[in-house]
Amino acid sequence: MAAWNSVPLHVSYEVMGWFAFASWSISFYPQVILNFRRKSVVGLNFDFVLLNFTKHSSYLIYNASLYISSTVQKQYRNKYGQKEMIPVAANDVAFSVHAVLLTAISLFQIAVYDRGSQKVSKIAYGVLLVTWTSAAVCFFVALHNHNWLWLISIFSDIQVCMTVIKYIPQAVMNFMRKSTEGWSIVNILLDFSGSVANYAQMSMQSIDQHSWVNFYGNIGKLLLSLVSVFFDILFMCQHYLLYPVKKRKLEASPERDSAKSSDKPFENV
Repeated sequence: MAAWNSVPLHVSYEVMGWFAFASWSISFYPQVILNFRRKSVVGLNFDFVLLNFTKHSSYLIYNASLYISSTVQKQYRNKYGQKEMIPVAANDVAFSVHAVLLTAISLFQIAVYDRGSQKVSKIAYGVLLVTWTSAAVCFFVALHNHNWLWLISIFSDIQVCMTVIKYIPQAVMNFMRKSTEGWSIVNILLDFSGSVANYAQMSMQSIDQHSWVNFYGNIGKLLLSLVSVFFDILFMCQHYLLYPVKKRKLEASPERDSAKSSDKPFENV
């Protein structure tokens, strides 16, 4: 059984892990609260929420299995080394449980609040059908050869793929509307903070163990944060630079409308 060599690094690892848990967990609430206050989900892309639910469900299966199952842990150490630490912490499991519950609440809000003309696309339904059919086939393969580590690695791959795919509909929707209204930027800022803390946590373990297995042995967690950081930066650019709220309010103000009406037709405003 692997053990920590440095108490300060161990403490830092736990602090960064729970900070990431707090940031990622709290990040779900601004959107839920925004939906509740508006009694509307217009501006929130439904494909994003549905794909996000699949992503977090897959991540929960991976984290819980690797953290709880002694059989999976044994197979992990047989593959990566008996002295290697399990790369999933309690905060990872806690986050996954919380994420699944909060995403389910968002789906419920979509069902009961004003949706406008928005709906889930056929592409999203197709992606989910292929994803869960593939997962079912892999389960029966693992049931035959008892390679449970391989099976949960499939769920890890699923959550990475969902992370890559899920942000695209919302980013495109913001671009088409030239607005981020209805989409909580606080969610993105907290998600970004959690991803940075997640990298710091993984680095603490690698430094202490003098090994980078923590990274390539848990590629799902690594890619999860990397993709999240990329899209978080994209959304921040959309909200603060491309489609800022102040600019939209200025363009919609009565003074702006009066100025437009007094301008000549061929002049730009």
